[in-house]
Amino acid sequence: MEVIKNIKNINPFKTSVLTIGSYDGIHLGHKKILNELVEYSSYHKIPSVVITFHPHPREVLVQKDTFSLIMDLEQKLKIIKSIGVDFVYIINFTERFSKISAQNFIDDKVVKNFNPRCIIIGYNHHFGKERTGSAKYLKNFCDKKSIELKIIKPILHENNKVSSSIIRENILNGRIQKSNSLLGSLFYIKAKVGRGSGRGKKLKFPTANIKPIHENQILPGIGVYFVKARIIGLSAYGMCNFGVRPTFNEKKLVMEIHFFHDKLDNLNGREIKVEFIERIRDEIKFRSSEKLVEQLNHDKQICLKLMAKYE
Repeated sequence: MEVIKNIKNINPFKTSVLTIGSYDGIHLGHKKILNELVEYSSYHKIPSVVITFHPHPREVLVQKDTFSLIMDLEQKLKIIKSIGVDFVYIINFTERFSKISAQNFIDDKVVKNFNPRCIIIGYNHHFGKERTGSAKYLKNFCDKKSIELKIIKPILHENNKVSSSIIRENILNGRIQKSNSLLGSLFYIKAKVGRGSGRGKKLKFPTANIKPIHENQILPGIGVYFVKARIIGLSAYGMCNFGVRPTFNEKKLVMEIHFFHDKLDNLNGREIKVEFIERIRDEIKFRSSEKLVEQLNHDKQICLKLMAKYE
């Protein structure tokens, strides 16, 4: 797969099949579009193209503290590549770019450079200034230009439409299994290990304190989770607590992981990928550290049983 960041570096395509979208949190609906794209490309023997944006338009057009990403650009590109797409054109999304009309965008960025035989979009697709480029708009445009247009119907999961906004809501509320079902993959974050207070070691549950690498990374709701981490060439299951550690009257949000692996020492400063698999329970305030340890042992047994399910 070739990634294009500057359209001036390539010659205009003779023809192509393409789709356009932000693709935050590539979910079952997005995968349906991308698979249709690749199938059309393979059948007609023409290049498949994804036109996407970075940063995400909402990162530019709304306050950063009101929007968080399900996936970063690297994660998105990895999934798009795995599906078999030939080219990805990444447009640098700026406030200035957001003012380009739907007409100018489709003429100057899409048709001029990629000469599409077919455009494939989702049912609720919009583009251009003030989102005026709707599916209806694109249908009229394609009819005039003799371009085939495929509008993919929504994917339903338990009678609900699959969307990034629904997935985001589920993640924020700790409904990780539901989020993973809608994504069609495990929700994960990339993080860096930092030093903690050392309290976990004293409780005989040593933990790695982690902090997301990406500032706008969405995080799951407060609670205890069964997770799998990939670090320094190893994969290790563990249990993750995300919360304020109320038993010790703390207020700062901390994410810490106790790994079920005896060879993960001295992780400070390492980068780590953490997959959230299942939610175990809410964060609870215990009367004593002894009661907390009792619960941690119970949590660990639950997680160890889950390991057999996912290995």
